Amino acid sequence: MARYILIVTLMAGLVTSCGFKRHKYDNPITKDTKQPDKVLYDRAIGDIEHSRFEVARITLNTLINTYDQSEFLAKAKLAVADSWYREGGAAGLAQAEAEYKDFILFYPTMEEAAESQQKICMIHYRQMEKSDRDSSQAIRAEDECRQLVVQFPNSQFVPETQQLLRNIQEALADGEYKVGYFYFKRGDNPAAVNRLSHVVEQYPLYSKADEALWEMGQGYSKLGPRFRKQEGDAYARIVKDYPLSDYADDAKKKLKEMELPIPEADTAALARMKWEQENRQKPGMISRGTGFLRRGPDVTSAARSGDPAMTNMRPSVPPSVPQPGGTGTGFSGDVTATTVSGPSALDTKPDARANPPEEAKADASGTQPAQTTANDQNKGKKKKKEKKPKQPASSQPAANQPAGSGQP
Repeated sequence: MARYILIVTLMAGLVTSCGFKRHKYDNPITKDTKQPDKVLYDRAIGDIEHSRFEVARITLNTLINTYDQSEFLAKAKLAVADSWYREGGAAGLAQAEAEYKDFILFYPTMEEAAESQQKICMIHYRQMEKSDRDSSQAIRAEDECRQLVVQFPNSQFVPETQQLLRNIQEALADGEYKVGYFYFKRGDNPAAVNRLSHVVEQYPLYSKADEALWEMGQGYSKLGPRFRKQEGDAYARIVKDYPLSDYADDAKKKLKEMELPIPEADTAALARMKWEQENRQKPGMISRGTGFLRRGPDVTSAARSGDPAMTNMRPSVPPSVPQPGGTGTGFSGDVTATTVSGPSALDTKPDARANPPEEAKADASGTQPAQTTANDQNKGKKKKKEKKPKQPASSQPAANQPAGSGQP
């Protein structure tokens, strides 16, 4: 009997995993009519729920092309995108993103527009690599999630998307931190502090931001006494913004040794760190054991509160690179381009190409321009054969001298 129950359970699991289970569609139409466009839409939704995506798209395209004034036209366009999203795969997700963007373009005021943007964010979020690998999908996911928060601030998907942003930025910050830590262990302190400073400035909610600040202070200390202020600022920020950190006591000792003031802990930062410690989700034993099998990054240590970064900061210059002085004469502003509306020098001044230099000199002196190159060469040969006669010391001009007096 136990063997029979086990076989039945295994068969049920096999049938469920093979895709025969019906997945209910997320955007149903509750009207029950016999209109032909409604019949086509219901038939397509049934095909999507049973994973017959190609058949569903053919039916939906028939509805769109035949009933262009139908009340189900927007729903049909969204269902086409959902069919590609459910089908999955690299090609299917790329086509789904294009369809969702078209839906947002044509129907930006519908409630489903925010849902479409959230699906675009999830398309890239699910394709993210681990933090020490390619970050292109994570960057795309960050951009699309920010777009939802900015374009649809009152949507019901904003809280969920903000948490996705925290997860994404945890993965991006972890990738930057690992590069900075590599430079720190290697002894390349300028590159290390440059990377670590970008991490703590761009992603203050990163779970290892306090550790990055500590290593940044250590790196500045190895660069010499002229970076004493930057070192003190790194330690002071640990004490102020991360008061419950394991490095807070060591940072206070460092500030005391450097004879710098020790700041008070920020109350808001203290409350946030207490809440994070009480509500942080710890990965289970199975999750830790199978982590190397997952494609995506581990975001279990990501923050659960706080506003994610909504702008990207420009990369900073390593501290070993000399900075131009404030009194220099060099250009230090930004280059801008503007459209010329009035007359310019090109319109008011003559073109220099229309008046070459040789012709201009000839016109100014009133003489004819020089002859061709061949005549100049012939003249040069004749001058070599002839010797110039010596001029007598007289007041007569050279034209009155005998012509053949200088011939041999």
